[in-house]
Amino acid sequence: MSFSGLGEVVMNTKVGPEHFLMRVYVPQLTKLAKPGRFVHIRCSSGMDPLLRRPISLHGIDYGKGTISLLYQVVGTGTRMLAEMSPGDGIDLMGPLGNGFTIPDGINKALVVGGGIGVAPLFPLVQSLKHYGIEQTVLLGARSAAFVIGREQLESLGVKVKIATDDGSFGYQGFVTGLAEDVIPAAKPDYFFACGPYPMLKGLISLTKGFGLSGQVSLEEYMGCGVGACLACVCKNRTGGGTEQPASAGGFEYKKVCTDGPVFEASEVILDD
Repeated sequence: MSFSGLGEVVMNTKVGPEHFLMRVYVPQLTKLAKPGRFVHIRCSSGMDPLLRRPISLHGIDYGKGTISLLYQVVGTGTRMLAEMSPGDGIDLMGPLGNGFTIPDGINKALVVGGGIGVAPLFPLVQSLKHYGIEQTVLLGARSAAFVIGREQLESLGVKVKIATDDGSFGYQGFVTGLAEDVIPAAKPDYFFACGPYPMLKGLISLTKGFGLSGQVSLEEYMGCGVGACLACVCKNRTGGGTEQPASAGGFEYKKVCTDGPVFEASEVILDD
């Protein structure tokens, strides 16, 4: 079940060099929301841009009937979103896709976000905290100015470590390098991650070496958002395992919008 219609912009504030945080009052959609799912937004009442934009749920307030959206301005559509003001109507579909699940028996979790990949992780961190699961959150960004959401996560009382490409804040290097340093001491028994494909590919390889299972949320361009256009397919290993290499034909295509965006890390193939 999902909602399609207008919500009301409550807040739309710049929170980074290219980043905005929007809060939308849309109680019919909010009551269906879960961590890791997304909304498909129509950015204009005209024909340009034609396609909707998928944006992860960054905040869910069931009591107030609002969702929060953390997004980066990268083109015409998101630039139009950045120009919206409180009181404006916004056309949304959602919540769409399959979100994160928290397996039984987890005591310690590693949560990793790269760039705007931090967006869907905040509701997940709240859920992990609700279930009493100890967690270490790692955020990767190109520089200190692009570190988004650190204070918000720390306000929940979780441990947050930062990696920046240029070393202007925290660990100097990729967040996968920071993860390699952190895992032996943190001793997580599961991981969750969202970010660009090269980061996820490196993290999946790294965590496999430590014997960790996990879930990854994939960032992908989408056309329809409901599985009809096949614009957002990704490779998944058949059988849900890693025994047969992708080069041997042991894969199938799945749709990020409806089968994901969250997948078991052992199933996705990010070689291409």
